[in-house]
Order: sequence, then structure tokens, then C-alpha cells
Amino acid sequence: MSTSQGSHRAGRRGAGASATLPVHEQPTMAAPLVPPVAGTVPGVGAGAVPGQGAVPGQGSSGQGSRAGSRRAARRRKASGPAGEGLRRLVPQALVVAFLAGGTSAFVADDKAVRLSVDGVPRTFHTFADDVDELLADEGLTVGSHDIVAPAPTEALVSGDEIVVRYGRPVALTLDGHRRQVWTTARTVEGALRQLGVRAEGAYLSASRGAPISREGLTLDVRTERTITFLADGRERTVRTNAATVREALAEAGITLSGQDAISVAPGSFPRDGQTVSVLRITGSRQVREEAIPYAVERVRDPDLFAGTEVVDRQGVSGVRRVTYSIRSVNGVKQKPRRTGEEIVREPVSRKVRVGTRRLPSSVAGADGLDWGALAACESGGRPGAVDPSGTYGGLYQFDPGTWRSLGGSGVAQNAPAAEQTFRAKKLYVQRGASPWPHCGRRLHG
Repeated sequence: MSTSQGSHRAGRRGAGASATLPVHEQPTMAAPLVPPVAGTVPGVGAGAVPGQGAVPGQGSSGQGSRAGSRRAARRRKASGPAGEGLRRLVPQALVVAFLAGGTSAFVADDKAVRLSVDGVPRTFHTFADDVDELLADEGLTVGSHDIVAPAPTEALVSGDEIVVRYGRPVALTLDGHRRQVWTTARTVEGALRQLGVRAEGAYLSASRGAPISREGLTLDVRTERTITFLADGRERTVRTNAATVREALAEAGITLSGQDAISVAPGSFPRDGQTVSVLRITGSRQVREEAIPYAVERVRDPDLFAGTEVVDRQGVSGVRRVTYSIRSVNGVKQKPRRTGEEIVREPVSRKVRVGTRRLPSSVAGADGLDWGALAACESGGRPGAVDPSGTYGGLYQFDPGTWRSLGGSGVAQNAPAAEQTFRAKKLYVQRGASPWPHCGRRLHG
């Protein structure tokens, strides 16, 4: 039997229910202390028949000596030791006083309290001294996320109201940010209010009135935000609780087509106050053929004089076909972007023999002439000089045909100065000073 039931039953017990009381609550059957009736002998109960306390020998008429003897015997028994009746009455009085005090303490410890658990109230009686003891008596366990008011250490008095609210875990995703929170609210609406979440115009994955069990709830909340789109020369601002920028774009009535794009990732979460640009993109493809430069292979040849090069094979450039993407963004052309290439013809390398043989220091018949004066007159003494027509070059202004006929390679202006002088001496041995009609006389000082 619970404490509350016991206390209620204790209050309803009557005089006739003593047979069902515990031993310590049974009343003591002590004789009532009644004052003696006038004319009676002290120590004789009030139930004595009047006249029996008279002087012996004054009995009523018609009674014999036998009746008198009986009365005398009763008087002798009643008139025994004076303290014997008192000794019988004192223990009985003490028992009555003890029971009266215990009953008073029993009534004082009994308290009528009101307990509300998660909004469900009930009123009952308890002997608990504080809130913690009351919760233990009722089998209620509370944790760090639960609310108990008054505090568990608070003492109880009759008439107190104790409130217990259990915490509930909520896996909350608020505007894309997920976190675990606790609430003592029993509905989604109460939890939002308790957590300070602005729910006007918000998307909720569960209805506002949905209950939250002790096991918790998973809740997705997207509050209403302001997004501005810049598209087609216009500015459009919308209020939305969309989960992605793509959804907000559709709510704004903007459609993307072809290669159109936006300035942020379409699947990103739209932030309040965000501005998104819509890029209208048109594109085309362009194919171009480009030359592939050929390589030059140089082979050292000891039979050729140093500085002499002979081309054994001319190089041929290759061809590749390159594809470019041409884009215009919001009407502005962008730099072409290479998207692919294809080799149409492979290049052929140029093969050149390079002389390594040391040039002779002199040419018979031409030594001793003033070649420095001739060079100064023809080119100003510059080995890389080229005339305005581009035909003659070098110190001595060789034309390409003459230069090659003397064993030179390429053009004279690309050869070392020593080689140019050597080949000029060879030319002089062959033709004299005639190749230099204006400056030839300088050879002789």
C-alpha cells in the first residue's frame, strides 16, 4: 500500500475500526476516570447501587443477614490499601497520552502535494521530507537535461506543487547547420519557441503541433531569407525558405538554358542577403590549323672547316588541327579556350653537318694584304653587317651564291670573322680585287 493510500485510510478510520489498526495504533481499554458519586465510599465505582455505601446494618427491609454479609465483604474488598487503585490508573493514563502524541506526529508528517510530470498533474499525500525523497518514492529519475522545480534539495510542506519536465534530444538542422540540442518542450512549436528559432515563414520537416517523445526528434528548419538575383539587366529580390540556390532561382521565375550559369554553386545553401548573378552564355566552336615547328639535328663533321655548316636535309613543319571554344558572357566575348587538338602532319627535322676542322691561317697569294682596310670600307668592320637590300652581308659583303661557292654554309654574316676573312682570301686568289670594285684598292694600302 502506497504512502498516500495509507494516509487517506488513516484519516477515515473510526472508532469501530480498531480491530484493523496496527498494534501501536490500538486504543488502550482503560476504565474511564469518573468522579465518585456523592454518598459513596471512595474507591467504589460509580456503577455501585445507591445505598450500598450506607453504614452497616442500615440495609433495606426484607434482606437477611446473608445479604448484609455480602455487602460487608464487598466493603472490605473495596477498602483495601489506599494506593492500589491509583497504581492501576497511572499506567493506563500514560498509554493514552503516548498514543495521543503519536497520532499528532503522524498527522503532522502527512503532506498534501501536487506533482506535475510533463504537464500531467496529480494530488496525493506523502511523508517525504524533501523533493528528492518524493521523487525517489514515486520512482522518478531525473538527469542533467531535465527540469525539477523546486530544487530536489528543497524541503516539502503541505500544499507544495512540484513540476518535473523531462529533456528531449532534438537533432536540429537549422539553415544547413546540424547540431544536437535538448528541450523540455513536448511539441515542435514549443521547442522552437524555447530554442529561440524564428519560425514565421520557415520550412519545417515536422508540423508545429507534432509531439516530441522522450526518445527525441529529427527536425529540419529553414528560415525565410532574402535573396537578390541579377539577371538579364534586372534585379529581382525574393523571400524564400528554399534549401538550395537552384530552388530559390526557380521561385524567382528565372530559367537557365544552354550554357547559362550562376555566380555560386547551384546546390549551395542560400544565405540571407546574398546576391547571385546569372550569366547568360552563348558559345561556338572554332577549328584552326597551326604549324608544328620542326627540330634541328646537328651532326659534327671533322671534314668540314670549323664554322662551316652543311644542310643535309631541310626541315618541314608539321600541322595540327586545334579546336577552340568561343564564349560570350552577357554579350561580352571571352578569350578562346582550347578544347582539343589533332595532329594532321608530323614535322620533319632539319639535319645539319657542322664542321670541326681547323681553318688554315693563310692563303697563298693573299697574305700580306690589308684585309682590315677592306673590311672597314665594305662593312665598317662589322661581321654581321647586311646591306639595305638584304643581298650582301658580312665583313666583305658576300652574296649568298659566292659564299657557298667558296665552301661556306648559310650566309656570310652568320659565320665567324676569321672564316669570312679566309674565304675572302680564297676569293681574291680566284678573282683578284674585282669583287670589290670600290674598296678593292684598300687591300694595297
